[in-house]
Amino acid sequence: MVIKSLELSNFRNYEKLSLEFSKGVNILYGDNAQGKTNILEAICVCATTKSQKGSKDKEMIRFGDEESHIRMYVERAEMPHKLDMHLRKAKAKSVAVDGLPVKKSSELYGFLHVISFSPEDLSVIKDGPAERRRLVDMELCQLDKIYMHDLTKYNKILEQRNNLLKQIGFDPRLTDTLQVWDEQLTEYGKKIIRTRKNFIRDLNELVGPMHKHLSKGKESLELCYEPNVDEDEFLSVLRDSREKELILKSTLRGPHRDDISFLLGGEDIRKFGSQGQQRTSALSVKLAEIELVKRTIKEDPVLLLDDVLSELDRNRQTQLLDSIQNIQTVITCTGLEEFVKERIHSDRIYHVTEGSVEI
Repeated sequence: MVIKSLELSNFRNYEKLSLEFSKGVNILYGDNAQGKTNILEAICVCATTKSQKGSKDKEMIRFGDEESHIRMYVERAEMPHKLDMHLRKAKAKSVAVDGLPVKKSSELYGFLHVISFSPEDLSVIKDGPAERRRLVDMELCQLDKIYMHDLTKYNKILEQRNNLLKQIGFDPRLTDTLQVWDEQLTEYGKKIIRTRKNFIRDLNELVGPMHKHLSKGKESLELCYEPNVDEDEFLSVLRDSREKELILKSTLRGPHRDDISFLLGGEDIRKFGSQGQQRTSALSVKLAEIELVKRTIKEDPVLLLDDVLSELDRNRQTQLLDSIQNIQTVITCTGLEEFVKERIHSDRIYHVTEGSVEI
C-alpha cells in the first residue's frame, strides 16, 4: 500500500496544499514550526481518524475557519482509492472512501496502515503506563477490527460505569444496577486482555532477535505484559473493589490500567536502564512492530518518521534506515545533513516553509 498524493484545505497552517509522494523515501525538511509535522498528522488522521498527537478535530482546523478537508489518494494491491475527510468545529467529522460514506471509524482502520515514529516514542519506556497502552492499542486497532470494536465498547461502558459510581453518591438505591455494568465491562475487558497478551507474545518473537542485533549481541530484550487483573478473576475483583470504588467514584481495576515492562537480562529498564538502553529498546520495539505488521497484513505499511533521526546516534540511525528499504517512508527533518544524503536514497525531497511546500 502506498500514498499517491495528499490534498489539504484549511488544515493547521495550510490554506491549500497539493503534494505528490514517491513510492520510496520522501523527505520534508525545513526549520521548526513550519508545518512538516502537520503533513504527517494529516496522513494519520486520514488513515485512522485520529491524530498521533492526540489533538481534537477543532484544533486541527486552520485558525479562523470552521472546517477542514483532507483528501488522500492511495493504492492498495495496485488498485487506486480516494479517502476524503471533513473536520468541522461544530459537527462530527465525516469520512468517505471512493465517494461512499464511512459511518464508523472501525470501517476505516487498516484500510491504509501507517506506523508513526517520533522522538516521543523513544521515551515511551520511561513515560507513564497510558503511553505504553496507547502504543499497543494504536497498532492493534489497525491490525484487528474486532479488537477496536471491543476496546470502543469497553471504554464506553467504563465511562458509563464511572458516571454511575458518581450518581450512587447522591442516590444509593442505584447500587444494585452496578452488577449489569460489571458483567458488560468484564465481557469486553476479557477480550482486550486476551488480545493484548497474544500481541505481546507475537511481538516478543521479533523484538528479541532485533534487539540482540542492535546491541551487537550484548543484550536480550523481552516485553512483559502486566494485566491489571487476570481475565478469569475480573468479575470477582470488581466485586471486591466495589466499596473502595464507591468512595473514590472511579473504576479501579481493569485493562484500562494495564502496563508493559521492558526487561534486559530480567531487569526492568524503567528502573535500572540507562537512557541509551531505553532508547535502543524503544527502537527495537518499533522495528519489530514494522516486521509484525508486514507479516500480518502481507503488505508493507507506510512509515512516518517525524524528526526522529536527530534523536538517534549513528548506529541507531543506520539500523533504522536499513529497516525501511522497500517501504514507502515520509521523513521530516530540519536540514539535509550529510548523513541523510549519504545513507538514504531520497526519491523526493520537499522544502517546507511557513505552510508552503516546494520540491
